[in-house]
Amino acid sequence: MSAFSALIRNIQIAVAKTKEIMDMPPMDIDGAEITPAKRDIELRNVDFSYGRKKIIDNVSLTIPEKTTTAFVGPSGGGKTTLCHLMARFWDVQEGQVLLDGRNVRDYSFDSLMKNFSFVFQNVYLFEDTIANNIRFGKPEASMEKVIEAAKKARCHNFIMALPDGYQTVIGEGGASLSGGEKQRISIARAIMKDAPVIILDEATANVDPESEAELTAAIEALTKEKTIIMIAHRLKTVRHADQIFVVDNGRIVQHGTHKELITEDGIYKSFVEGRQEASSWKIASASA
Repeated sequence: MSAFSALIRNIQIAVAKTKEIMDMPPMDIDGAEITPAKRDIELRNVDFSYGRKKIIDNVSLTIPEKTTTAFVGPSGGGKTTLCHLMARFWDVQEGQVLLDGRNVRDYSFDSLMKNFSFVFQNVYLFEDTIANNIRFGKPEASMEKVIEAAKKARCHNFIMALPDGYQTVIGEGGASLSGGEKQRISIARAIMKDAPVIILDEATANVDPESEAELTAAIEALTKEKTIIMIAHRLKTVRHADQIFVVDNGRIVQHGTHKELITEDGIYKSFVEGRQEASSWKIASASA
């Protein structure tokens, strides 16, 4: 009993957490089949909490269709949660999330998801062929469409170099591919889906410099004529955004363009100055 006491305690915690999840009321996802005329997104006085911890605190914002919006701010400030609420990964406790002026709860979950594609910082791929991973959002897509999406995402060449090309089965989570390769397949998947709203969670943050150029070109192919919502940690990815929201402790503390925010004292100016200082650092030579 002494040897297994720690294991028993872990099992008790796991069972308690599982019971907590099973006791949660399911989301009502049986709304109407709605095709919005526009993809303007609006949050009105939104509150959201994980348990007792408030993550989003009375946030209101508007994202016009076919614009680029960037969220910046300290880690844990609520940037990713805001994006997840827009796509109704969770329901807000207070306020409303609107797509084309209608509450996202009015949409059936499938009709809502047709409007969004996601490229996350940590990509998950299934233990299946590369072709099936790319066509995940459109399982009926032809092989020609799969190849077309892969070429736009700059991953066709490395796929063709694999032993079975597009029929190569990759390991669970894409374990047999590099970070940059997984990201490009994720972008090919999003290109294949061709949703009008793209949410990018710093897609180039965890890749090597050699892959970044390819990823940047792939993202440009993905985001043409789309509504772009990006969670960004790099200056060059937010400099040209139509609007920037600075999020801290679940609140919007600054809002404007790069030119406007860089002249204000606050988190954004500190963010930019910190990035510029870091980019100027050099490793001193041994003889220095």
